[in-house]
Order: sequence, then C-alpha cells, then structure tokens
Amino acid sequence: MTVSAARTRTPAAPELALADVEGLIKLNNEPRWLAERRRAAWELYEALPMPSTSDEAWRRTDYRRIRWAQAGSLLRPDGAADLKVIPAEHYAPLLGDRQGGLVACVDSSVAARELDAALAAKGVIFTDLNTAVREHGDLVEKFLMTQAVKPEDGKFAALHAALWTHGVFLYVPRGVTVELPLHSVFYPVSAGMSLGHILVVLEDGADVTYMHEYASLDREEQAAYVGATEILVGEGARLRYVALQNWAGNLYEFSHQRARVQRDGALDWVIGAMGGKLVKTFMELDLDGQGSSGRMSGLYFADGSQHMDHDTQQNHNAPNTTSDLLFKGALLDKARSVWQGMIYVDPVAQKTDGFQANRNLLLSSEARADSIPGLEIKADDVRCTHAATISKLDEEPLFYLMSRGIPRREAEKLAVDGFFGPIMERIPFEGVRERLQASIEAKLLGD
Repeated sequence: MTVSAARTRTPAAPELALADVEGLIKLNNEPRWLAERRRAAWELYEALPMPSTSDEAWRRTDYRRIRWAQAGSLLRPDGAADLKVIPAEHYAPLLGDRQGGLVACVDSSVAARELDAALAAKGVIFTDLNTAVREHGDLVEKFLMTQAVKPEDGKFAALHAALWTHGVFLYVPRGVTVELPLHSVFYPVSAGMSLGHILVVLEDGADVTYMHEYASLDREEQAAYVGATEILVGEGARLRYVALQNWAGNLYEFSHQRARVQRDGALDWVIGAMGGKLVKTFMELDLDGQGSSGRMSGLYFADGSQHMDHDTQQNHNAPNTTSDLLFKGALLDKARSVWQGMIYVDPVAQKTDGFQANRNLLLSSEARADSIPGLEIKADDVRCTHAATISKLDEEPLFYLMSRGIPRREAEKLAVDGFFGPIMERIPFEGVRERLQASIEAKLLGD
C-alpha cells in the first residue's frame, strides 16, 4: 500500500536524476569547470537526506504536502521567451521612464536582456547567467557559489548548484557608480521546478541600486522555485538591493541567500514577501571587513493557509562592524509565519554593534507567528540586542476610526499601513511601495 508523503515522517524528494544534470550541460554547451561543479553538487545532493521537522532549522516548517510529480519536473531553458507574458508593472522603469538595465526570465528562458550603453562602456556587466558563463566565464567561475552560497549549505542548496536553470549576473567594476537602478524579474508560468540564481559582485568603491522581482502565473498545478542569491560587496562599495516576492498561491519556494561585505562596505538589503503557498528562505549576512555594515529589512504578509519561514543570520567576522535587522509581518486567516534569527560575533570582532527585531501582527484568531531571536557572542566588547513581539491590533484606535464611519477592514488597513511604514520607507521606489500597499489592501479587503 502506498502512503502519501504528507503522512510519512520523511519528506519525498523530487524525481530527478543525473541525466537531468547532463541534459543541462549539453543543452547550454557548458565549459568543463561548470560541468564538473554541477556533477559534484549532484553527488552531494544524493548523499544528503531531505530536510525534515526532525532538523532544528526545519522544525516548524513541514512541506510534505508538495506534490513533486507536478512541482518537481525541471523547466529547462528552451530559447527566447516573450516579455509580454509578464505583467508590465513587474518590468516597468523604477524611476521615471529610464532604467540602467533589465533582465527578465519566463520559466527558465530569457525574455529581456538590456543594459544602458554608457554603463556597458564603463565595464558594468548586467546579463542573464547563461550568457555570462559564455561571455565572461573567468569572472563567473571565480564567484559562482565559491564565496557566498555553497552546495554544502543544505539539500536544496546542493540541488540548486547541480541544476540551476537561469539567473542574473551583475558585475560593477572598481570605483564605478551606477546612477540609474537596475531591474530584473523571474516569472514562472508552468507547473514544474525553476531554479534561478542571482549573482551580484561589486568591486572596491562601486555603487549601485538593484531590484529583483519574483512573481508567477497562478494555475491549479503546483510549482516549485529552488533559488540562490549571492551578494559580494567589495571594500568601500555601496549596494542597495531590493527583492520583492509575490508568487502565485500554487508555488513552493526553497532558497538560500547570502551576502558578504568587505572593509568599509555597506549593504542595504530589503525584502518583501507576499505570495507563495510555502516559503522557506535562509538569509545570511557576513560582515567580513573592519568597518563594514549591513541593514536587513523584511516585510511579509500572509493570508489563507500561507506559510512563510525566514531564517536569518548576522555574522560579525571583523572588528567595528554594524548590523541592523528589522522584519515585520502581518498574518490573516490561518496563515503562519516563522522567523528564526541569530547574531554571531567572532572572537576577533570587538566593537561590534548588532541589532535584530521581529514584529508580528495577528489579524485573526487562527493565525500564528513563531519568533525565535538568538545571540552567540564570543567577544567581550560588543553591543548586541534583540527583540521579538507578537500582538493583535489594538481595539481602541480601531474603534476610534470606526466611530467616524470607516468600516472595520478599512480601519485595519490604516493600522497595518502604519505598522509596515518603517519598512516601506526603506524601499527607494515609489511605484514599488504603491504595489506593495495594493497587495496588502487586496489581502485585507478580500479583493
């Protein structure tokens, strides 16, 4: 008798094989170094068990209801895709009517690849990852999954390293400032699995603003996204990175994201998570150089039976480093969120200043939020603090608004807007803020 994966202790694995790896290598005519890395990652993937609720990092996230027969079939690149498949708001210019560059992928195929000529003349590279492997192989070989996300980070990281299907490569040379923002989007439309990769490299003194969007076409069959984001910020470089996720309700996400910041570098990292059936994301910030700093800001809103799990890590690996994390979430209906955060301070990282806070707002009696902050401090001259709150909307201000003729849901929306305000202010694009607010309104008002 067959027992469903949802009723067994060990989650099922996608029905993939080494032949899928070899197929990608052949399809893309990949160089030897990449082929060898894919095969090694596949070997590691096969050796690792599927994560389960027996593992501490996964104890509160049970993904056994995913149907890999639908969500696990590999969506391989199959030539150029049509940009018009993607809703226009996801690739419209972020400021005015110009942007520095655009890369868009539908399923695993490239739909747009554009870069301002003046930026290209300065040596900026902004293209899809498969093109970067062909045209800038030495750079990609140096940075791809060698310093930030690595195959050994987990089962899904190894799967991604073996089978990534598409991605974006951004490279900004030493001392170059990119005035216009860069923009990219991944938009799966088919049932199956896409594996997208973001690789960002800023050389010393570079400066850029970059936004990536994740969205998908809603359909009855399940889909999966197994992703990785790597951010490498050089000495004295500045990166403002915004990642906005609004998956359709049929999609399961499993991703690893990691940033490394060198001496006197600065990273401002903002994420917004609105969609998906289940989202499990590992986010890691490594402050590797003296005087480096990083700010991590997160906004999430879950409704229905959505499950969102963000696992964050702030690693202070050098003296005089500063990290600041603020994640805010609202939950409606039977939605659930998990936030697990850790600040680690290395013994050499004296004069560290680390802060983390997670605030959760429950908008129904059946919603649930788990918030688990943590500190691991091995230096003795530091300032590290953390905070976590889970609360309901205060009835007094709601009553005040309702007494003036505002319906309860509208009053709740005003309160939620105020709750998310500090995160919204960190997003440098007015149009993006307006889209996020519209998504929140649609959830609250049932539109």
